[in-house]
Amino acid sequence: MSTGTVTNPRTGMDVDAFREDIKQHLHYTLAKDQYSLTEWDSYQSVVLAVMDRLHDRWIDTQQRYYNEKSKRVYYLSMEYLIGRLLDNMLINLGVQDVAAEAIEELGFDYDKIRAAEVDAGLGNGGLGRLAACFLDSMATLGVPAIGYGIRYDYGIFDQDIKDGWQIEKPDQWLQYGYPWGVARPLKKKYTVQFYGDTTATKDSSGRLHFDWTNTHNVNALAYDTPVPGFQNGIVNNLRLWKATSDEGFDLKSFNQGDYINAVRNNMLEENISRVLYPNDKVFKGQELRLKQEYFLVSASLQDAMSRFKKQFDDFRKIPDQMAIQCNDTHPNLAIPEFMRMLMDQEGLEWEPAWDIVTETISYTNHTLMPEALEKWPLSLMSNLLPRHTQIIREIDRRFLQSIEVESDKSSQSDKKDRMRIISNEMNARVRMGRLGIVGAKKVNGVSELHSNLMKKTIFKDFAQEYPDKFTNVTNGITPRRWLRQCNRKLADLISDRIGDDWVTHLSQLKQVEQFADDPEFKESFEQIKLENKQKLADYIKKTEGVTVDPHSIFDIQIKRIHEYKRQLMAVFHMITLYNRLKENPNADIEPRTLLFAGKAAPGYTMAKLHIKLISNVAEMINNDPEVADTLRLLFLPNYSVTLAEKMIPAADLSEQISTAGMEASGTGNMKFALNGALTIGTLDGANIEIREQVGPENIFIFGLTVDEIEEIRQNGYDPEKICEADKELKKVIDQIHKGYFSPEQPDLFHPITNALLKEKDYFMVLGDYRAYVDKQGEVEQVFKDKDEWFRRAIVNTANMGHFSSDRSIQDYCERIWDVEV
Repeated sequence: MSTGTVTNPRTGMDVDAFREDIKQHLHYTLAKDQYSLTEWDSYQSVVLAVMDRLHDRWIDTQQRYYNEKSKRVYYLSMEYLIGRLLDNMLINLGVQDVAAEAIEELGFDYDKIRAAEVDAGLGNGGLGRLAACFLDSMATLGVPAIGYGIRYDYGIFDQDIKDGWQIEKPDQWLQYGYPWGVARPLKKKYTVQFYGDTTATKDSSGRLHFDWTNTHNVNALAYDTPVPGFQNGIVNNLRLWKATSDEGFDLKSFNQGDYINAVRNNMLEENISRVLYPNDKVFKGQELRLKQEYFLVSASLQDAMSRFKKQFDDFRKIPDQMAIQCNDTHPNLAIPEFMRMLMDQEGLEWEPAWDIVTETISYTNHTLMPEALEKWPLSLMSNLLPRHTQIIREIDRRFLQSIEVESDKSSQSDKKDRMRIISNEMNARVRMGRLGIVGAKKVNGVSELHSNLMKKTIFKDFAQEYPDKFTNVTNGITPRRWLRQCNRKLADLISDRIGDDWVTHLSQLKQVEQFADDPEFKESFEQIKLENKQKLADYIKKTEGVTVDPHSIFDIQIKRIHEYKRQLMAVFHMITLYNRLKENPNADIEPRTLLFAGKAAPGYTMAKLHIKLISNVAEMINNDPEVADTLRLLFLPNYSVTLAEKMIPAADLSEQISTAGMEASGTGNMKFALNGALTIGTLDGANIEIREQVGPENIFIFGLTVDEIEEIRQNGYDPEKICEADKELKKVIDQIHKGYFSPEQPDLFHPITNALLKEKDYFMVLGDYRAYVDKQGEVEQVFKDKDEWFRRAIVNTANMGHFSSDRSIQDYCERIWDVEV
């Protein structure tokens, strides 16, 4: 409550100070009064008041890192899916309730203030969300870190669904500015070079020196966003680069009436940070994408080296002062770029430069699919980055020379061909994953299964050559956002029983397991879940006009739309239930609401057809009065962090049903389980570790294993035979193929059925269908017994401590970065 005594409104942490600061920003910063202000103005004024409380901590943190000569972690990622920041900032500052009261005293609606914020359009999905969680954990643990990324003008596209089809619209997240970002226009601007020529000259001592000349230059302008730790006074930094022109305005063309050419160079250069690529993990060569990756790497390394050189002049100290982490293959150009900087700009010879690079840079791999590992055409690389191409060729040459020689010359040749960084073919390509391995200090996978498979499959030869380079760091999620923020009532219930230290020590949730059979706790847990389901039901009614029953099973699959994630199998199950009810209206089927959300990459035709199938099936089921009380199916458009924060706390059942061996880790599985959902899933990614933590009796595991899939493929997989042998499956396939769900265009879904039957069902949808349907039957039986269901749900929440991103970052610090926490 208000005290009547106003402390410094810019720094005070009480209600009065917050209220006065908001009022001052409305009047003096935004020039608004009660007659002219909008919800955006109100939101901005609140953000500015929060930023006032961050600035002292931000400056003090950076100064302390400098004074203590702290080793810095530089995290390079093309994506950061940070979502809305207001709640997160207030929670980490410890003043969410204070700020909410101040806002209410001003006559504003706190929920409307929060809703005015847009999700920052900086990521596609799991990769970017993971990076955001890691930033939060690094700040919370006090790791001296900077996240580097690109400030995309247009982020991941806005998704609309029209007539069942995905429609992409521009994501104009910067339309009204971004009050969390602070521009650094003078001090933090670096020149990034492209194209040009390389020339070699010898200096007076005979040393060969390379110059990169006649380049096309672009400026990288820094925008900083504060990243506060949880109530520890530490504020780290997310630095995003915006591309700006180095050439300025062509006045001559303008005076001749040619305005387009007058600004043409500016426009082309600024395109580098214009659009976030909607990557669907299948790489397609695009010059602009390569430009973006080098732009990120060059600006970030220049910034890191500038910081290093302010305090040190001995480059041998770089590995002791810098740890550079490449999040996926995208930033792996850091390896040749760092070599170029050390040799061409700082005068080091190859060997000492290589020692520094390979003790400083590490690489996180996120995929086992060879087609998803970047392979840049050598011709494109040579044109865009001629000096880097020379360096990569030399890295490749020296690496191939270093490979252990085998007695059999043909075996030696085969091994070298398998391991080349630059492929030995007519249209040679630079394999960025291999470059990352050869040039990295450490290479890590993101779950135990993924890391083991990485060493057995795609990087088998490298793991044999460099056994000590490979390690595992299982992904994690921040409990601040994914429980404390998105599910406040459950967080408070837990804190009432075990205290609130779990927010930074998630392993303490284990204490909650003792309440799994406590009737009072279980009743409260169930009531909170029901309230979360009702909130989501209200949202669905408001946005989609469809009524769903909050007492039904909320069965949810939210992730990128991709064949390997098998949204198809979940909709097949729903069709099966529908068919059972149509054949027998009295069938014993537990009411179920199946919800999908996720985006398909604009060029991924099959994924978009899957959305269309889901939508058409939903149209039929939701409008059939014979099943209306039992089944509901919806595809919720424009999936985002904010939508996830509504769906995850409401879920009863978490769908984690990827083809075994194809999901590196997953983090959605962790978020669902933390919020009391039970998982139905394959033995893939982090599902395996979740099963180890919660116990096999508290998770619904089904389907073929990695080894079984490999054996089946070797012996011959016959999806048509599987289909013919399963009456329910055959009916589903026939309905889809014959146009039951697309009567106006009966052949609409033939590409789906052909992929399953004629093209051998690569993702084993039919192979796992029966096991999945049977396991869903088990889900129904357990759900009927609410006492047992919520006992298992509580056990899941209690055993998610291992999956905190705090633990992930501690593992990085110990196994890779050599940073004390």
